[in-house]
Amino acid sequence: MSLERNSGTGAMKRVQFSVTYPDRFVHPLQQRLMETQISRAELLMWSPTDDATTLFWCDGNREATEQLVTGLDSLLVSTAVDVSDGTCVFLQQADYEFSPAILETIADAAVIFLPPVVFLETGEVQFEAAGESAALSTFYEDLSDLGVVTVEQVHAFERRSTPSALTDRQRAALEAAVSVGYYEVPRNGTVADVAAVLECSSSTAGELLRKAEAAVVTGFLERR
Repeated sequence: MSLERNSGTGAMKRVQFSVTYPDRFVHPLQQRLMETQISRAELLMWSPTDDATTLFWCDGNREATEQLVTGLDSLLVSTAVDVSDGTCVFLQQADYEFSPAILETIADAAVIFLPPVVFLETGEVQFEAAGESAALSTFYEDLSDLGVVTVEQVHAFERRSTPSALTDRQRAALEAAVSVGYYEVPRNGTVADVAAVLECSSSTAGELLRKAEAAVVTGFLERR
C-alpha cells in the first residue's frame, strides 16, 4: 500500500489504523479485556520515559476496571477514578508489556503516534499516526508483517490551535444558550432568551448559534 498517491512525496498525513494481532502479540491487558465485561479500553496518555506510567479509560465501572488491570504481571501501582462515562485508571508498571517485535516496529517508525490507542474486546487495536506519506507507507508494510492491518481513514495533517474554530461572539452565544436552558431536556430557554443575554436580535442570535454548533460538531467529527 502507498499513502503517497495523489498527495505528493513528503506530504504530511494523519492515518487511522486498525490491527488485529495473532495471539502471541496480543497485549496482556487486551487479552484480559476479551475475558471481561469491559468492551473498550483507551490508552489516553503514556510517559516518554522508561517507567511505564499510563492513563487508561475503560467503559466499565471501577470494580470491573480494577479486576481488568490487577492481573497484569508488570503492575506496580494502580489508582482508579470514577468518571461520568466509565473509569479512568492510572497505572505504574515495570514495563509496557508490548511484544518486543511490536516495540521494535514502533521504535523504527519515522512517524508520530497520536492518542488514544483503543483496545477492543474483538481483539482489534485502533490508533492514529501522523507523518510523511512515504514513512506512513513503510510503517504500514512493517506492521503488516505482524498482524492484519486496515487503513480506516486518511486525512491531510493540519495543526489546529483549538478543537473548533469558534469566534468570541459564537462562544458567547453558546454560553448564553447554556445559561438560559436552551440545551436542557426538555428545552427551557429560547433563541429570544439568548438574544436578550447577548443584547442582539433573535435572527442574529439564531445565526450565531447555528454557526457555533456547526463548528463544534465539525471539530468533534474531525477529531474522531
